[in-house]
Amino acid sequence: MDSEVAAVRERYARFARDEAPGRSALYAEWAAGVARDRDIAALLARLDPPHRQPPLVFAVTRLLGAEEGDYDRWAAFVRSHADLVVAECAARSVQTNEPGRCAPLVYALQRVRGPIALLEVGASAGLCLYPDRYAYRFRGDDGSVRELGAGAPVVLECALRGNTPVPTILPEVVWRAGVDPAPRHPTRPDDRAWIRGLVWPGESGRAARIDAALDVAAADPPLLVAADASAPRVLEALAAQAPPEATLVVTTPGVLPHVPRAARERLIAIIRSLDARWITLDAPALHDAWTRPPEPVGWDGFALALDGDIIAAADPLGAWIAARTAQDSGARGVPPGGARSSS
Repeated sequence: MDSEVAAVRERYARFARDEAPGRSALYAEWAAGVARDRDIAALLARLDPPHRQPPLVFAVTRLLGAEEGDYDRWAAFVRSHADLVVAECAARSVQTNEPGRCAPLVYALQRVRGPIALLEVGASAGLCLYPDRYAYRFRGDDGSVRELGAGAPVVLECALRGNTPVPTILPEVVWRAGVDPAPRHPTRPDDRAWIRGLVWPGESGRAARIDAALDVAAADPPLLVAADASAPRVLEALAAQAPPEATLVVTTPGVLPHVPRAARERLIAIIRSLDARWITLDAPALHDAWTRPPEPVGWDGFALALDGDIIAAADPLGAWIAARTAQDSGARGVPPGGARSSS
């Protein structure tokens, strides 16, 4: 048990040091407090590692009524509701459904021939299944602004760094579906509250953006399947429902870090076996499913890849995109063998 407590304290210290700064001063304070507080760390050690992640624990406690105050007040709430906090965390998982990730998705989809059948792994409420229903405001290093999809109810801001080309067309999505162990339905008030509650305090404008995206999804709900995508035949069965005249594109935007390593390797192998294109947004060191290994240094953000080819670096939540090289700025993705449609 001592080793589990130490693991909790180290994880929260890392979160306070590396992940929360610049996004949420409150979460940084709470995480630093847990790293110092053996009693709270011991309580959280009762949970399996995926269910004691800081964003999940903090979102659950806020959902249960913890005030957004100082650490001592938060810790007192956790102690007085210990069993409820543990039970609720054990029943939930991190489902960061950020529509901003559609900006890198649109950038990658420029290289895929449409019409497109979009299938997302880890879809949560499906907010990243609507890249064609959002508007985009791409800002260059020189201050220039190019808009795409004007008039949509959700406007996504994205900075294009260096020589990164501006996406010029929205994808034609004719079918959209997602798979998630516990999908959230955009029409259900409780599910909407959970998705909104995963926004970190201090992230200006993000809650309103997610509310608007939930309305888009609620107006035309996607097909959402409750299942483990790494299990046999799950992804294959869902992919078989896509219209054959469309290019099937499987997306894994920021979800693979939340999948245990063995399941992640199975999932990647399944995706690669499909007659489909694959777009992913991952930390460069997360896996070795790249066609060329990423450079070991000099990375800022996640790797955006099409069929394993890294085409850009990108903010994990889609706030910026940077083509990795001049070649990446203009290269076309190469489809895997057997893909229904190529670039």
